[in-house]
Amino acid sequence: MKFTFLGTGTSAGVPMLGCQCPVCKSSDPRDKRWRSAAMLESATTRILIDAGPDIRMQLMPLEFKKPDAVLLTHIHYDHVGGIDDLRGFCALGSLDIYANGDTTSGLRQTMPYCFAEHLYPGVPLLNLHTIRPHQTFSVGDIEVTPIEVMHYQLPILGYRFGRLAYITDMKTIADAELPYLEGIETLVVNALRFEGEHMAHMLVGEAINFSRRIGARRTFFTHLTHQIGFHDDANSRLPEGFQFAYDGLTLEY
Repeated sequence: MKFTFLGTGTSAGVPMLGCQCPVCKSSDPRDKRWRSAAMLESATTRILIDAGPDIRMQLMPLEFKKPDAVLLTHIHYDHVGGIDDLRGFCALGSLDIYANGDTTSGLRQTMPYCFAEHLYPGVPLLNLHTIRPHQTFSVGDIEVTPIEVMHYQLPILGYRFGRLAYITDMKTIADAELPYLEGIETLVVNALRFEGEHMAHMLVGEAINFSRRIGARRTFFTHLTHQIGFHDDANSRLPEGFQFAYDGLTLEY
């Protein structure tokens, strides 16, 4: 299985519009972060996770191949704002979108033209599937288990794929969810920045503690702000087994 980070930035991306800080002006490509998204692939199946406003440029360098599924974590714009840009794949058939009820309902409100009785030519063809935590389903040869986490007071979804879990925008998780993460070896999780407080996102220290709590062997941080610092400097501050992901990083597992 191959897991690719298409984007590792937070809602503002890096560089952030109007910012002149050293990180935003860095020439290191690992310091340039599209909004968070990822791709999971087996030999026969392709799954896209989230489709934010940068998704067109994130997918452009990849082989043109229709995803077998698009998994959405939640309805916030930085995770769904590029769904219309997936319309090119619809020349190969409609897209299957999997998300919780809040997200599928939200898409019907924000993209009503995709669900009208009479669709005009070229509109994205979307099949919405409402999924629930803990109810495992299969996409091709990949098993997917949704896990519920809290983005402040908003319940959102993380996803487990065998020994890998992908969680973004989490602040807290209920104890009842932890058994569904037993045996995870590779954890991808959000870690907004090192210092300060945030009501809706974990910081680096919180993310480290969470990873250790579930016993992940290796952990990659995503959904990062420019306040993380330069990539190499930031990684040097992490304990063994932890690292900051960057756009284009591919994991084999």
